[in-house]
Amino acid sequence: MSYTVAAFYRFITLPDPATLREELLAEFASTDLRGTTLIATEGVNGTMAGLPETIDRFLNFLDVKIGLDRAEVKFSKSEELPFGRLLFKVKQEIIAFRKAKVDATQAGNYVQPEDWNALIADPEVLLLDTRNHYETEIGTFSGAVNPGINTFSDFVTYVRENLDPAAHPKVAMFCTGGIRCEKASAFMLQEGFSEVHHLKGGILKYLEDVPMQDSKWEGTCYVFDRRVAVGHADFE
Repeated sequence: MSYTVAAFYRFITLPDPATLREELLAEFASTDLRGTTLIATEGVNGTMAGLPETIDRFLNFLDVKIGLDRAEVKFSKSEELPFGRLLFKVKQEIIAFRKAKVDATQAGNYVQPEDWNALIADPEVLLLDTRNHYETEIGTFSGAVNPGINTFSDFVTYVRENLDPAAHPKVAMFCTGGIRCEKASAFMLQEGFSEVHHLKGGILKYLEDVPMQDSKWEGTCYVFDRRVAVGHADFE
């Protein structure tokens, strides 16, 4: 049996995250839906898996509740359910960035997957992999700088101690699904970097949209489920 895996996020002001959690539980607790969705006042962030019709129903529900655009969702497939439980969690943030206060709605420039190769070919662009160091070991874009961080909050320290807006006027960042680099781009703009780009939809959307023969991705992409890693073949 084939299951659909959907990774998504949206930064949107939610005045009552707990109510949304209860509504999601009431609607999907008795279904085959599995995975984790984080809910906070700044938005939602999740990766869910289930039968295609269940995922379709779930995304329609989120579209009604928070205006989630299906075109922004990253889809892949799995021959087994990659998650064992269904969790809807209310959090302070949907992506933890504890060392700095960041308004993620003031993010950098989105770069569509089909335009990414041209951007990173520019020798003036500093290409930053914003993921944790262990994720970068099995795959990344050629020429990317690995900050060697253990948690996302360490990114703040790395930028402040190692990068200079004057020396790095053009920055391009990427991450697994787009959420981490979107928030990181907002932070870098706050720090004075003038031209900050980030890969829309992250590596997952790139693997989904860019043909393997045109890809600049090297290796596989670490994911936080039973699959461990995915590549172009998982999106065909």
